[in-house]
Amino acid sequence: MAGALSTTVTELPESRVRVQVRVPASEVERSVEGKARQLGRELKLPGFRRGKVPAPLVIQRIGREAVLEEAVRDTLSSWYVDALESSGIVPVGDPDVDLGELPPRGEELEFSFEIGVLPRATLGEYRGLEVGRPEPEVEEEAVARELEAVRERLARLETAERPAQAGDFVVIDYTGELVGESDRSRETPAFGGHPRFGQREPFADGDRSRETRAFGANPRFDQRDQLVELGSGNLIRGLEEGLAGAAAGERRTIELTFPEDYERTDLAAREAVFEVTVKEVKRKELPEVDDDLAIDMGFDTVVELREDIRRRLAEAEERRLEGVFREAALDAVVENAQVEVPAALIAARAREMWERVLHSLSHQGISREVYLQLTDRSEQEILADTAPAAERALRREAVLTAVVAAEGIEPGEPELLEAIRPAAEREELPAEQLLARLRDAGRVEEIREDLAARQAMDLIASAAKPIPIEQARAREELWTPEKERAERAREDQAQERAAAPAQGGGLWTPDR
Repeated sequence: MAGALSTTVTELPESRVRVQVRVPASEVERSVEGKARQLGRELKLPGFRRGKVPAPLVIQRIGREAVLEEAVRDTLSSWYVDALESSGIVPVGDPDVDLGELPPRGEELEFSFEIGVLPRATLGEYRGLEVGRPEPEVEEEAVARELEAVRERLARLETAERPAQAGDFVVIDYTGELVGESDRSRETPAFGGHPRFGQREPFADGDRSRETRAFGANPRFDQRDQLVELGSGNLIRGLEEGLAGAAAGERRTIELTFPEDYERTDLAAREAVFEVTVKEVKRKELPEVDDDLAIDMGFDTVVELREDIRRRLAEAEERRLEGVFREAALDAVVENAQVEVPAALIAARAREMWERVLHSLSHQGISREVYLQLTDRSEQEILADTAPAAERALRREAVLTAVVAAEGIEPGEPELLEAIRPAAEREELPAEQLLARLRDAGRVEEIREDLAARQAMDLIASAAKPIPIEQARAREELWTPEKERAERAREDQAQERAAAPAQGGGLWTPDR
């Protein structure tokens, strides 16, 4: 649909643009008719069954202006995204939208928006830069930690004829009851120094059928032969303390309070009593580091096992250092380039990064308020802490975009197919079919731009000349007039950003 729109882009100061958008009259009418059909499904008119009122009658009954207003409100977000695609800009932050007057029948709709865009970079030298790269090293402590992890995986549980202690496993039966909100007048000390709670109420049958994580991985309030590890930190606070020092055959009453942020809101901050019977105490027996351990892992000797661990650690370290080197090469190119990044743009990107964090946290059931409470920070503090990373990201993206343009990088169809092949295999589709779907969804250009940026990154990294890290550090410590001028320029720019007035939010923010 992006082709149906026409856009005019006007550059503004401070890496902002104004985009004037014109929506053809035919597209406006199509949106009005679609909204009228939607409203017609709820409208009741004599002589028509519910949901069967024709769109023209809906418009006549409600009024075209009212239907148009709702249609524009529903479709403006889509038109905005199409306008971004049509204009080819890379937006940063939220737009300020000016809708203007709604058009009469037969005329096109016009609206405009202002938004920050990725700043332009003036490239310096970006091929053949010398970049420090450390040599991969595998310390003996790392090998020992991996070997210990192997022992943990092959550990056996043996019955312990003694009270339970941290690191032990206990086999228990337990039942749980909530404490009623009434009849709390009589409170007496109980296990662990907690007060004796008031009237108890068993968990409802509905509660029992819904699993909760009272005891970690197997979360029910009435369980038999449950195996739990003491000291793992996977239990609700109070349970581990209540089981410490318990012996086989011992029965204990454990009183606790569910956390305020408990995943089941009907239990959050509620008090409960668990009756626990310890059936067995088991200690963890780790195997010796010998050839028998190596054989269990598929090797003939422990020497071979150690060498395999060392080889895998070296490969992982090599991959890590390759990533570090690539970033260092890109930062060296950024250092050689000129990129003006206004304070408002940094603030907008920091806000975008924070919103992405919140979106990710929401999938884990963590709200904005809970996260701020857990971190004991305000949103303003988080945005301020994010600003340096936001500025670095903007500079890197601007430089990569400039390298793409300078090198004429434009991934073709074969490269696009190769890039999406892993996703196609996961969906069990031919890559060509997935690419067609992405093209219908208007996402191919986005993928092409990402692939072009990766290819620019590959070019920078492959052209960089690795030098010993000590040599690179020595060069960084050397003073030169150019470094002093660059440092002064950065300080002046920082002062300008600090003195710049804060800009308010937009009139309207589309859902993207």
